[in-house]
Amino acid sequence: MTLRDSIMFHIDKLVGTLKSEEQLKEVLKRKFTKKELKVFIAMEEKKDVATIAKLINDEEDRVEELYKSACKKIKSRKKSNKS
Repeated sequence: MTLRDSIMFHIDKLVGTLKSEEQLKEVLKRKFTKKELKVFIAMEEKKDVATIAKLINDEEDRVEELYKSACKKIKSRKKSNKS
């Protein structure tokens, strides 16, 4: 599953029709912190938590928190788009 497919699984549309994975990453860069973005992409690429923790130089618990935070931002964006 590509990053785009994975995100589209979570939401219908983030900001209209996205034509490429690069456009999607640019949108995510504006919405997420740098660590949230790294964690979100790595988690969606099915990397294990220990590897991600090393990548961002942080604890495994923090990886889980960052991923949850990123998912919340996507979900809240989805709700605000439906209003």
